[in-house]
Amino acid sequence: MTRLSNAFPTDRAALVAFVTGGDPTAADTGAILDALVEGGADIIELGMPFTDPMADGPAIQAANIRSLSAGTKTADILNIATAFRERHPKVPLVLMGYANPMTIRGADWFADACVNAGVDGVICVDIPVEEDDSLGDSLRAKDVAVIRLATPTTDAERLPEILNNASGFLYYVSVAGITGLQQAAQASIEEAVARLKAGTDLPVAVGFGVRTPEQAADIARVADGVVVGSAIVEIIAEHGAAAAPHVKDYVKSLSDAIRSAR
Repeated sequence: MTRLSNAFPTDRAALVAFVTGGDPTAADTGAILDALVEGGADIIELGMPFTDPMADGPAIQAANIRSLSAGTKTADILNIATAFRERHPKVPLVLMGYANPMTIRGADWFADACVNAGVDGVICVDIPVEEDDSLGDSLRAKDVAVIRLATPTTDAERLPEILNNASGFLYYVSVAGITGLQQAAQASIEEAVARLKAGTDLPVAVGFGVRTPEQAADIARVADGVVVGSAIVEIIAEHGAAAAPHVKDYVKSLSDAIRSAR
């Protein structure tokens, strides 16, 4: 977890970049992850493909289908993570996905697998805080961050429950909807970030709907991190196995904007 706690600079926001593992194939993902790092991403989110990605919009849904159609398994995602850690010993790596692939073999098995693969944190979209013990206890026992989600509908009563036993960073989902289709107004993001930061010392990273360097810079002026996923996944959809250099150029445009935002 030390890599993750050190990933948010004091003088600028961190860039958190998401791609779906195994898209277009597991063999291609390593080069794409390297491109994210070379482009300036501070934290990597590696999506675990799933048949029913309920929080994701069309772009990431399609990426899940491409990955699963190529035969990607949980073992492949863990192998991708292990190889990434060998190449990038200092870059934080977070697995993001859904409960079934993470818990079907048991929470302890998954926590051990994360440690062995060099994973720093886990975002599980569909395990509510009331069911935290189904995965969170095992992750925390292995010093793997349990990264929680807050949304525009998270009120003052609910927020302390979400923050209880959370670690790594708080992921603010800026729209009440699925990934990729819309972005919240900047004023509402600023208000939400201020409210969340008043309730926690964890870094607050904002995602869902961020596409342009200008949008990333606006968020970077108020948040501790900016999360970009669908726009990167769309580049992969367009270029397939040849996506890495295009991903690098796009991520660099975001990183440059974020680094000069304050």
